[in-house]
Amino acid sequence: MKIATWNVNSLRQRLEHLLKWSDEFQPDVILLQETKVTDDLFPRMELEDKGYNLAFTGQKTFNGVAILSKFPMEDIITTLPGDDSDEQKRYVEALLTTPNGVVRVASVYVPNGQDEDSDKFIHKMSFFDRLHKHLGVLLEEDTPLVVGGDYNVAPLPIDVLEPEKKEGMICYHPKERAKWRALEYLGLTESFRMHHPHREEAFSWWDYRRGAFQRNDGYRIDHLLLSGEAADACTASDIDINPRGWEKPSDHTPVWCELSL
Repeated sequence: MKIATWNVNSLRQRLEHLLKWSDEFQPDVILLQETKVTDDLFPRMELEDKGYNLAFTGQKTFNGVAILSKFPMEDIITTLPGDDSDEQKRYVEALLTTPNGVVRVASVYVPNGQDEDSDKFIHKMSFFDRLHKHLGVLLEEDTPLVVGGDYNVAPLPIDVLEPEKKEGMICYHPKERAKWRALEYLGLTESFRMHHPHREEAFSWWDYRRGAFQRNDGYRIDHLLLSGEAADACTASDIDINPRGWEKPSDHTPVWCELSL
């Protein structure tokens, strides 16, 4: 089964891109972030026509996450536990029933953080802590787990261009990288580096400004984290750079992995 994650940066604006890419790549599961659409306006018909079952939670203008699955879904949750006051739509999770067994997947959109001195950075650190606690609970199950999304952190120096210049900046800050490592220490494996441990200049996000994509001045901040059971079954993983070059693209591009269950 192919599982992909993609921050589409407005689902309604990028719907044709999503439909085109799903036709070409044929993923079984797509984890979306920054859908930026309320639930009543979610493009159900267009995506169900492609054979996808849907789980989503959204809000106007900001945030929003979704799971598109060719397999039936149950046990759906649309809120990351740990803070009942957090109304931002950043997490959705479901249990998929495939012909070869069940797989739990989640789509996560970690806050950007803005800058270290802002309340948004505090929220980002808190969100990471809540995610860490919840994933720790899920890992107590034997069910294969795939948690994909925009984590807004580049884990390693090779995950940004000119890391010495970007040290301490948002998405490449030591406090963010420490939170990422804490997730890995739970026993999660990041699919891309599992298969490409030394590949350089492989990014998933490029700023719209200053010709960043054309200069490949990007960050690798979109990831698929796998439990031990899922990692054992992961036969391939990569970044599909092509959609970033399409007209009026998202500033992110899909990241995918393939599991042989």
